[in-house]
Amino acid sequence: MAEKPSIPKGTRDFAPAVMVQRNYIFETIKTVFRRFGFQPIETPAMENLSTLLGKYGEEGDKLLFKIVNSGDFMAAIAQDGSELYSEKIIRKISEKGLRYDLTVPFARFVTQYRNDLVFPFKRYQIQPVWRADRPQKGRYREFYQCDVDIIGSDSLLNEAELVQIVDRVFEALKINVLIKINNRKILAGIAEYIGRPDLLVDITVAIDKLEKIGVEQVNKELSEKGLDNLAIAKLQPIFAMQGSTTDKINLLKELISNTEIGAKGIVEIETLFDYLNRMNLKTTYELDLTLARGLNYYTGAIFEVKSKDFPIGSICGGGRYDNLTGIFGLPDVSGVGISFGADRIFDVMTGLQLFPKNTSESTSVIFLNFGKTEENYCLPYLQQLRDNGVNAEIYPDQDKLKKQMKYADSRQIPIVVLAGEQELENKQFTLKWMQQGTQETVNADVLLQTVLKHTQ
Repeated sequence: MAEKPSIPKGTRDFAPAVMVQRNYIFETIKTVFRRFGFQPIETPAMENLSTLLGKYGEEGDKLLFKIVNSGDFMAAIAQDGSELYSEKIIRKISEKGLRYDLTVPFARFVTQYRNDLVFPFKRYQIQPVWRADRPQKGRYREFYQCDVDIIGSDSLLNEAELVQIVDRVFEALKINVLIKINNRKILAGIAEYIGRPDLLVDITVAIDKLEKIGVEQVNKELSEKGLDNLAIAKLQPIFAMQGSTTDKINLLKELISNTEIGAKGIVEIETLFDYLNRMNLKTTYELDLTLARGLNYYTGAIFEVKSKDFPIGSICGGGRYDNLTGIFGLPDVSGVGISFGADRIFDVMTGLQLFPKNTSESTSVIFLNFGKTEENYCLPYLQQLRDNGVNAEIYPDQDKLKKQMKYADSRQIPIVVLAGEQELENKQFTLKWMQQGTQETVNADVLLQTVLKHTQ
């Protein structure tokens, strides 16, 4: 018996109706990116492992999908009877991996083509990424990211512009969101303030889990990482901090302004919020000191965006990375970017029923097929509609009218055009408005005008 067709866990097929909705998200996001002067690029699905490893921290490295070398990939392994460990053999049997995100490949791209690019370089990129994660609600092994980055400029105006982009995108998609903002320099200042700057990465990874696992568990994790009770006690007022952004900044000044990096972080946050307060944004934004974002490469502002009306993880996030291209031999180039999680945005829009009924990809008009003579009558008018930007099709077979109408209904095509013997005789068409359940007969020479009136 043939094996039942299936796909790997954590991946999905997308039927036409879903693709229309997904493309609506992509097109909306692209329109905003272009409005702000960003240019598109693409990079390969697979990168050299040397490009990917060591860029995402220990947890990230474990989630990389490695690709086994072609040919006899075990030839390089010594067959001496000793135990084989995956860590020991992976670099010998695998030289490539699927990209984990779009930021590290982008840093590689910038370094590789540094002489051909104009800086500051503003790029957007919409492509799938892969993570060997445990699949669960809202978390997939293959998913799309929509990234937008500015590289080659230190200006905090770039951060403000990215927040503006978030504001515009979610306003266009009609999703009510909260933008959380923090700064890694403030987190570094906090690590210095509690006397453990050496544990900055461990502290930020633990803090990043605060909302998910709660204060008690985070404190336990910090203790396991080597923080003593005094250091953990010093963190508690920061975990519990309430009030406005100004209130939080004032408390921070009391705690960490005597650390050099913490003081820099406070200045950056104040500058950014000053910009944002002048931009008349419709979206709520706030300083959230428990926001850490797990990735190691962030060095300044960090962002996370959550839906206010639908329970799901962050649907957009990013930050400033000062040293990423240095890994590839291009030091002192600063960048800042954000990534929109298209799959989670799709889940939010599906859950809240935010998709428009018809989009630019939906068929607006279908001509029914009454036979060869009627086909010949309809074809020039079908072409006329298409030439004027109307998505239109003709049913290909001379089938029962009931079957053709059922097809139009299941495809949710709003306008059905009928041309039978009587219409041919009078040079007319009968238009059936499917949503209203009404119909009208018009002269053939006004078909286009009538359709355009109802589709634009």
